[in-house]
Amino acid sequence: MKLLVFAHRLELGGTQINAIDLAAFLRDRRGVDVTVHATEGPALELLRARGLPFIPAPDVRLHPSPARIRALRDTVCRVRPDIIQAWDWWQGLEAYCGVHLPEGVPLVITDMMMHLTRAMPRGVPTTFGFEGLRRQAEAAGWSRTALLPPPVDTEANAPGASDGAALRRRLNVGGDAVLLVSVSRLSEYMKSESIKRTIEVVRELGDTLPLTYLIVGDGAAMPRIRETAGRANAALGREAISLAGAMTDPRPAYAAADIVLGMGGSSLRGLAFGKPVVVTGEAGFARLFSPETAEGFIETGMFGHGAGGADNAALSGPIRALARSPDLRTALGAFGREFVVANHGIEVVGDTLLRVCRAAVGYRPGRVALTADAARTAYFYLRERRFRVASRDAVERG
Repeated sequence: MKLLVFAHRLELGGTQINAIDLAAFLRDRRGVDVTVHATEGPALELLRARGLPFIPAPDVRLHPSPARIRALRDTVCRVRPDIIQAWDWWQGLEAYCGVHLPEGVPLVITDMMMHLTRAMPRGVPTTFGFEGLRRQAEAAGWSRTALLPPPVDTEANAPGASDGAALRRRLNVGGDAVLLVSVSRLSEYMKSESIKRTIEVVRELGDTLPLTYLIVGDGAAMPRIRETAGRANAALGREAISLAGAMTDPRPAYAAADIVLGMGGSSLRGLAFGKPVVVTGEAGFARLFSPETAEGFIETGMFGHGAGGADNAALSGPIRALARSPDLRTALGAFGREFVVANHGIEVVGDTLLRVCRAAVGYRPGRVALTADAARTAYFYLRERRFRVASRDAVERG
């Protein structure tokens, strides 16, 4: 089977890493002929390291883009794929309008957003990143849905797979210190709020607990986060918060951590390293990943919504408990590792994607259904004014 993976800009974000990991798995372990079509970015280095064939897409601001549709058509003519896997709604719409409707090229849309985008076509096979959203889409009329949670390569991301001790030495983190780690794009939307709240908690608890906080990532929110971190360090009289910037390979940070804080794919990679994880979200949401909460995260994804306000109790409570108890950290880390292997391992998720793609290759909707779905998609797209800038900070799983 020939698969064309149509992704967004290759930034160091969860969705882009997911696309690369799954493409490499399908080629290397399942014999699929894979080509990746996306806009160049920092994650291109990872894609090239995996030896994946790559055809660049134009870098544009507005989606759907005539320039990207033309480039996609040229790529389809060159590759002659059996099916296209489009990551998220803007690539999905460009593939839908550009080659699926006019040329009948089979299409699967992989949606890793946290909310249902009604402007996506309901008749195209679509995967969703967590069960609650998949069920919501099914109730709203999506006819061919599947659950495709964020994948984790549990061999490359595992205890002992990277040298965390060297990073701790470089940061001058002693053996008694408790190192908190967040790996995230520092976007103004959604991502940065929990990081700023964590800085506040470290400032609050740092006088009585030996907390150090390492932030790995870069983005538009970096200046404000650096300013917040500077104030906290000045108040504590020590370098309690460090900003490492973006790391092409952040595995040493996960390996060095005593506690990982994050959402989506980042939280899952923390679990894969056998670390206890506090899952963060919007409006002050924070919850310890544990046997009591794991089932809920299957339903909602590794994310949540809090009550808002300035109170950071939901975050400070788990951090305090974990910092005080090495035994709790060990037990939750072992549980989290087992959970990720069973539910998010690259083989589990990759084989699900392969089944979805194979089924979609042979799927041909009737002309009446296809026309009705196209009309509905156009209506919702125009109604919701989807012709807009596709933000680099779009909500994603990881």
